[in-house]
Amino acid sequence: MSTGTGTGTNQGRHMMNDTPLTTPVTRRGLLLGGAALAGLSLSGCGGGKSAQDAAGGAQSKATFGGAYTGPAITLSYWNGFTGGDGPFMKKMVSEFMAANPKIKITENTVEWAQYYQRMPAAVTAGKGPDVGAMHLDQLATNAARKIIVPVDELAKSLGLAEADFTKDVWQAGIYKDARYGIPLDVHSLGMYMNTDQTKKAGIDAAPTDKASYDEFLAKLKQSGVQDPFWMPSKWPAHLMFLSLLWQNGGTPYADDGSKATFDSDAGVQALAWMVEVISKGYSPKNVAQDSQYVAFKNKKLSVTWDGIWQINDLKAAKLPFELAPLPTIGSQPAAWANSHNFYITKQATQDDNKYQAAQTFIDWMSKKSAEWAGAGMIPARKSVRETADVTDSTQGPIAKQIDNLRFLPPIPGLGDAQAQTLEIAVADAVLGKRKPDQALKEEAAKATKLMEANRKKYGA
Repeated sequence: MSTGTGTGTNQGRHMMNDTPLTTPVTRRGLLLGGAALAGLSLSGCGGGKSAQDAAGGAQSKATFGGAYTGPAITLSYWNGFTGGDGPFMKKMVSEFMAANPKIKITENTVEWAQYYQRMPAAVTAGKGPDVGAMHLDQLATNAARKIIVPVDELAKSLGLAEADFTKDVWQAGIYKDARYGIPLDVHSLGMYMNTDQTKKAGIDAAPTDKASYDEFLAKLKQSGVQDPFWMPSKWPAHLMFLSLLWQNGGTPYADDGSKATFDSDAGVQALAWMVEVISKGYSPKNVAQDSQYVAFKNKKLSVTWDGIWQINDLKAAKLPFELAPLPTIGSQPAAWANSHNFYITKQATQDDNKYQAAQTFIDWMSKKSAEWAGAGMIPARKSVRETADVTDSTQGPIAKQIDNLRFLPPIPGLGDAQAQTLEIAVADAVLGKRKPDQALKEEAAKATKLMEANRKKYGA
């Protein structure tokens, strides 16, 4: 599971964090948070078509009627937008309250790792969020635990349909025939290049495939950059691996959550290429987590693969850079991606006014997704994504490639299994502890066992 992602060293910034831009654990924090969440006890399985059924009882009969007409009310809103995206979200919340004076929003911004650990228990105790933002790959787990409730009626009233979203983003918000998330954005890996260094090397265009990328790195090295592209063993190494796996035509897991498939030939090819980058002398060995991003930010390397949530941080650092889609190292373009979704908790359904106000909040926020693009994200809605404000933005080249972005399947508990297996396989291979094929085969077998246990735990 991932990501986002406000997400650490910024990396965590986007998808998950609340620490200074130079703190290197945030990104990884989301994964740990997801793992912790997956290990919590189940309060129930399944997901009905109505919020009432999913919440464990018919507490609320309120349906969304557009503008909120009830008495003055306070909503608790939780999110993890603690990086460069944080100020944009706070501004939007303030604008919402100005436009909806009867609804007061108390915003709780928590580092994503802590967020996913604390939120389920807080909701169960009636002290959690009424409404919140969550990563797409967390929806199924929280739906299975009946922490969040279906939002089918809200999606219908908003006029949302699959035609205005990519299929993967739309479908991944559905668990057991009910929708649990309203998509706000899409965020993915991209390729950042230091334009001062590429110009010095005589490079005038971003590489697009394996051959041109190899030539690209060779030219940078010849120009005097000793290690132009640092290969990490940890975050975001597993996201790079997933991107390359998809590029080679593979899939990491069976869609039904029955087994891990990342040890295929496609997976071996992907991980072997990551190791090859080091053996060819383009990257130092034993790159510490997040140090590749810090080094890029400090102009010590020429190119790095990281999330688009880094855009505003790099702009603030006044680094001369260009963002482009990942080169197609395999046979087809692909890149790992995730999405922030709005959700409503079972806590909110116990009060008709809160339930109505929560839907009003999501409605307003969804319609303002163009403004959210200022945080460096890609609007989830096609109708917004294809406007000039987005296509001409820094993330525009990624937005234009959205059909090539790939998402993990909606499988409860997947984050836990992945953190304990796939990520370890990637790290061991990159560090030279195990051969790529051996590491992937052994960890995929472990992942399958964990996934089988999760199917029993969460209900197949």
